[in-house]
Amino acid sequence: MTSAEVSTLSGATTASRGIRNPVLTGFHPDPSILRVGSDYYIATSTFEWYPGVRIHHSVNLVDWTPLGGALNEKRLLDLTGTGDSNGVWAPNLTYAHGEFHLLYSDVATFAGGYWDPQNFLVTGPTPTGPWSDPVVLHGRGFDASLFHDDDGATWMLSMVADWRPGRNRFGGISIQQYDPEARRLAGPEHMIFTGTAAAVTEAPNLYRKDGWYYLVTAEGGTSWEHQVTVARSSHVLGPYLADPAGPLLTSVGHPELTLQKAGHGSLVETPSGQWYLAHLVGRPYTPLGRCVLGRESAIQEVTWTEDGWPRIADGRPADTVPAPVGVEVPAEAPVSSEQQEDDDFDSPVLGVNWSTLRRPATPDWVSLTERPSHLRIHGGRSPMGRHQPSLVARRVVATGSEFEADMEFTPRNYRQLAGITAYYNTRNWYFLHVTADDDGTPVLDLLACDSGRVSIVPGVRTPVPGPGPVRLGLRLAGPSLSFSYEFPGSTDSSGVHDAGPTLDATTLSDEYAASVVNGEPSAWGFTGAFVGLWVQDLGREGAYADFDRASYRAVE
Repeated sequence: MTSAEVSTLSGATTASRGIRNPVLTGFHPDPSILRVGSDYYIATSTFEWYPGVRIHHSVNLVDWTPLGGALNEKRLLDLTGTGDSNGVWAPNLTYAHGEFHLLYSDVATFAGGYWDPQNFLVTGPTPTGPWSDPVVLHGRGFDASLFHDDDGATWMLSMVADWRPGRNRFGGISIQQYDPEARRLAGPEHMIFTGTAAAVTEAPNLYRKDGWYYLVTAEGGTSWEHQVTVARSSHVLGPYLADPAGPLLTSVGHPELTLQKAGHGSLVETPSGQWYLAHLVGRPYTPLGRCVLGRESAIQEVTWTEDGWPRIADGRPADTVPAPVGVEVPAEAPVSSEQQEDDDFDSPVLGVNWSTLRRPATPDWVSLTERPSHLRIHGGRSPMGRHQPSLVARRVVATGSEFEADMEFTPRNYRQLAGITAYYNTRNWYFLHVTADDDGTPVLDLLACDSGRVSIVPGVRTPVPGPGPVRLGLRLAGPSLSFSYEFPGSTDSSGVHDAGPTLDATTLSDEYAASVVNGEPSAWGFTGAFVGLWVQDLGREGAYADFDRASYRAVE
């Protein structure tokens, strides 16, 4: 379609609401968008969290419903010992030959320029499986994708990592044919693009339109210099020429924009021939400041020039975008369970908005049946370790958020702790919990971990008055975080109490988590803030806690 035709169609849409960005708020980075028939799907990165690869569904590109995670068992993904912001990077979801193909990178390290990425492929009848056993296709780079050509051939692309000191660690984009019958790569690897002057070339996606192959990549790094670059060729193996007009999309040089870090994009075509780009963004609380919500997903409308290059208006991310032609968009936006949910734990399985840290929610430590209508969490290892934590959490999706849980817990000593947390990674978190004093008396207390340093927040420690539930709450109000507690079953209950002073929520951000020493990342921040239920049994003495209810509200 020409730009004029697309513009006419966009103006003709009868939708009462358009696309409001970000479409996926909170920690939902690296969107891979796919249309199958009239259904749209977005797959996003999950890093050290289970289930691996989060999936959302839409029929109009405006309203999105979470389907949960795709990789929910160790057969498909083993995150034991995975470092902060390692694990599942940049999944790619495609559909061909009657099957969904999910390609995902499992990255092991940042140290010394080695990523140790392993690229796994699974296939299945639906975007949430059941999935085949994974095969490893290669480990030479991350951000891998599949391209299914019109002639039936399938190709795998990825960035190429170069560990050698003094070399460009983002060596370029390579492509190699994939044999679906043998489930392995075949033939030679071809380097097809070494990027532009923006550098840090990654996240390749390939598309075919009007006789051209379009290579969409991310460049500039995944922070403030991020951008989407497009190159094209008349042959799948290149050579690829970058768009002489510059990046398709970027926020660089415009700190006034709501949506920063715009980059890492993937294209989708609607049934009516319109095109859109799903891409990553961040929303800092101050200009180029900290992004507590992490990296989110947005959608922009794409038009095409007469000479065949894609364009986004002004080359910058817009807060609102027209809905596609021919789709039904309800006048009132449905309330997403990601924005508002009360979970009474009546289901035999965890809901789609819950995630678990570094290990899947298996019956040996998470149970919704041992005590009906309760979530029983058996205690795990320490908050600093990377093996067997017992944390069940959900994404913070709004700058104003409230989280509350009713808990029953009988600690026997100081090695047993249970409560609620505002969590970023092993080095940055807050934990309002019940534990036992030296004489065995249950007490309520608050811990804070700042860049790996654990401290007790003064003025919180309070005796828990006898058996019965404890109601724990937290509130996020932009950069501020506050905790509260109540003893609703006690005769001594006197309502809701503040638990300590107002705290700094911005320590739960990508920017705060990242650190570079001598030019090398010693820690990175690729996720976002979570709130959740945490139980620790540091002595492995059989401690568990029962949660009767947990609620989350976006209140902005």
